[in-house]
Amino acid sequence: MDFEINETQTELVDGIRRLCEGEFPLDVVRARESTERAIDRDGWQTLGDAGVFGLCLAEEAGGVGLGLAEGALVFEELGRSLIPGPLVATHLAAGLVEGAAEGTAVVGLVERPRPSASSTALPIVIEHLADLDVLLVLSDAGIERIDNPAATLDARLLPRPMDPLTPVWALASLPTGEPIAGPDVAAWWRRDGAVLTAALQVGMAQWSCDLAVDYAKGRVQFGRPIGGFQAIKHLCADMVVRAEVARCAVQSAAVTVDQPEVGDPDVAAAGAKLLADEAAVTNGRSCIQVHGGMGFTWEVPAHLAYKRARVLSTSFGTAHDLAEALAQSLVV
Repeated sequence: MDFEINETQTELVDGIRRLCEGEFPLDVVRARESTERAIDRDGWQTLGDAGVFGLCLAEEAGGVGLGLAEGALVFEELGRSLIPGPLVATHLAAGLVEGAAEGTAVVGLVERPRPSASSTALPIVIEHLADLDVLLVLSDAGIERIDNPAATLDARLLPRPMDPLTPVWALASLPTGEPIAGPDVAAWWRRDGAVLTAALQVGMAQWSCDLAVDYAKGRVQFGRPIGGFQAIKHLCADMVVRAEVARCAVQSAAVTVDQPEVGDPDVAAAGAKLLADEAAVTNGRSCIQVHGGMGFTWEVPAHLAYKRARVLSTSFGTAHDLAEALAQSLVV
């Protein structure tokens, strides 16, 4: 197994980064804060045209034909640009939903709740409902499809979502959809979805680190940049370490999925997601702290990565679920 990023992968990352910087600068992304529709459909199709959603789809099926290792590198760059929308769901749906690979369809994903002994049923939350062309419902039994979900589902928009760029709707129950895949596909979607979501988290962890370091270099207090003070140095150094450790775990998991003979892909994916969630959430908090009192204001974008990280930390496995899966893997 070769963990070195090769020249082709480096060029792929550079190309996606230039695309994101040109099409999704922060002011363009923030223009859709606190609206029902956070997705720019033209930008979404631009991602499709660039091959983002069909990256891991076989060439004979109309995709690019690359592996999850390349997918993780690309999704890290998407996370670094804070691009809103169901990026992972649409990527996974390529080949199953018409238009997903091309970026002409926005595909959402929700887990069907498992039966519970509790008498109090929690509401089901769906992200970006107003923008979705198709909603896929994931369960242990497989994957179901619901078309035109905004009109089909009896859902209510929640007024204050955690992330201002991730509008959410709540509903009491999900109808039965059209089955389009079985439990084997659902299982690998959970695994690959965890890796790609972790890659988004790594990108945001790095973005938070870069934002904090840039501010620490430029903010002067007591006649010197605050980055020269030990307390700020330690915060920034810890952010770098968290992001790099999570990046290594995510890239290792992606390569393990592509070459399962070298390890357990499910265990690698769980570990990567656990580390990446922690890195993104904690780096977001640290970035706010480095900015001091102004870090808590709406104008400073530090809160965007922190809030998005909190949202993504509930997708494809919570910290409790992932830690439990890792613990079970150690049982002889």
